Order: sequence, then structure tokens, then C-alpha cells
Amino acid sequence: MAGESKALEAKCLCGSVHFTIDVPVVSLPLGVNICHCSVCRYTSGAPCMFRTQEQGLRPKFVAPSSEKSLTSYAVPGADCTYDFCSTCGCHIAGVSLDREGWTLSSSVFQDHRPDNFRIKTHVFSDSAKDKGLAQALTHYDGVELPDWNPPTDDARAKIIETEPEVIGEDGQERLRAQCHCGGVSFTVRRPTQEIRDHELLRNAVSPVDPGKWMASYDLCDDCRLSNGTHLVGWAFVPLSFCEPEIKSDLRIGTLKAYASSPGVQRCFCGTCGATVFYACDERKLPGPGGWQVVDLATGILRAPEGSMADKWLTWRSRLAWADSGRRYDALFASGLEQGLKRLVVAKVGKELDMDISFGEA
Repeated sequence: MAGESKALEAKCLCGSVHFTIDVPVVSLPLGVNICHCSVCRYTSGAPCMFRTQEQGLRPKFVAPSSEKSLTSYAVPGADCTYDFCSTCGCHIAGVSLDREGWTLSSSVFQDHRPDNFRIKTHVFSDSAKDKGLAQALTHYDGVELPDWNPPTDDARAKIIETEPEVIGEDGQERLRAQCHCGGVSFTVRRPTQEIRDHELLRNAVSPVDPGKWMASYDLCDDCRLSNGTHLVGWAFVPLSFCEPEIKSDLRIGTLKAYASSPGVQRCFCGTCGATVFYACDERKLPGPGGWQVVDLATGILRAPEGSMADKWLTWRSRLAWADSGRRYDALFASGLEQGLKRLVVAKVGKELDMDISFGEA
């Protein structure tokens, strides 16, 4: 029917941001871009952001939620702010400076079926240097995904370069982790023999390179709704291997914590919104001074070689919480599942589908 519209509902993990949008039926499904630019990665902590191509969709907030539930982060030189939930850190939208144009995260909508949303293209994958997730998600619904990047002489094509860091008395290389605003910034050391010999902590170490940490992509609903992205990449690192030292209270810089369940802390920058840590009490292990393994969001890593930090991380070929991902967006999960296996086999010569656990129930 001409003029008919459909209401689509969205809500973050904590529920503080809750809204609907009315979309003309003739405009469905809404196209979605997967953006790999450094701003999206460093403000989300995720490998990329999933944004609607349509900018004219104004959210209708459901009380008691309102626009006041959002924190706006102004990116220097950008024509929009990055808005996220002030309570749980979930990315919600890029919003024009006059607050009229909203480019919404499609990942926070409750119904992401292909008749509502459809992923159309990768954008700014060159910004990741190694193509990032675009290396793995090459196809969607059996069709090759286009990959758009600006011409090299376009100012938007400028890549953020980082250099290897050598810090500390041991003179060994460190990997920088830093959100976009710099309010959270620290480095990570490589695994040591002590970690490799530990009954549980050795699960954090790459089985193909003892100098690297393990990493995995996670599609669980809680991660999706606390990040505002379809997935998050996690590297598994003992907290004591972060410098400067980060205590178990996770207090560093502008970090905020949201207790998503008893004993679980999801930590993000309170200024720019980047996810930084997932931490839980069950990961506190016996050892010299006590050990605590945290999940470190790979989107804030500043590896010189690229966003997948291949000189520091070995990626598991199996997705974490793949069933949740399939329920939410089956076409995306299927395409990533197949592509990631191909990518890992190409890099290390075999699938790496092991469990990664540290004593959790």
C-alpha cells in the first residue's frame, strides 16, 4: 500500500537507550555498510561498525529513554558525533552536528532479518591496512561483497600509522591499546614461559606461535548490544601483562564499567565509547600475586601491521557464540563462519577450533 510504513525497534543491553523508527515499506530492506575506518574501530573497540545507509531515520525514543541517555563524542574535523549509551557503552549512531541526520547502528535493532536489513558493502577497509574483517567476510548470501575505498588522493584515504614500541627494562616489544580519544591507553607484553607452563593460562597462548596471544570473534547477543556492532574481537590477556599496571578494579584513565550480570564487568571509555575489556570474577586464578585473564577488545589495538594484529595474535577459526549470531543475522554469520575458516587455514595451515577457557563454569 502506498505510504505504508513499518516500525522497527532498537534497544541497547542495559535498556537505557530504547527507540523505534518508522520506515517506508518501499525502502525495505535498509542497506547496511560495514565501516572499517580507524574512527569507527577506535570509538567502538570492535573490528568495524554496521551502519544504515539511510541517514534520514530519526529515532523515536520510548520513555523513560530519551536523547539524554546518550553521550556524544565529537571527533575533531568530522561532520558528525559518535553517540553511545552513557550506561553500557553501546554505540547507537553517527549524528550530524545539527542533530538532524542519524546514521544508525543496525546491530541494535531487535529484528535484523533480511527483509528489514541487508548488508551491502565494506567501506574504508584500506584504513585497517590488512583489510580487517573484510579479509574473512568476502561473501554475503552467496554473493561477493563490494569493497569501497576513496581514491588515494582523497583526504579520507589517509591511514593512521603506528610504530612498534619498546618499553621497559627488558627492552622487549610492546603492543599499544588505545581508544580514539586517548583516555584509555596502555601496552601489552608478549606471553612468557611462565604463562605457557600454566595449566589454564596457557589457553591464552597461540598453539602455533608461543610469542602470540589467542584471539576470537564473538557473536553473542550481550556483546552485540553492549558494543552496538554485530561482533567484537577479543584477545585473551592476563591483566598483569598490561602496562602501566591495571589492578583488578580496572581503574585506568576514563574507563567506565557496566555490570551486565553478577561478577561480570564490561568496560568502555566514558568519553569516546570504545569497548576495552570484558572481565569476570571467575577468571581470577591462583598464582604469584593472583592472575586475572581479561578479554581485550581488538578494535583499539594499534598494531603497525594492521587491525588483526597478526604479529601479536593468532585468530581462532571458530566463532564464539555462533548460534546467537545465526539467530540474529544468519546470512552474516554464515558468510563470516565460512570465510574465517578459509582465512585461518591460509595463515596457519590448519583450522584452530579449540575451546578457550580459564576455569569458568
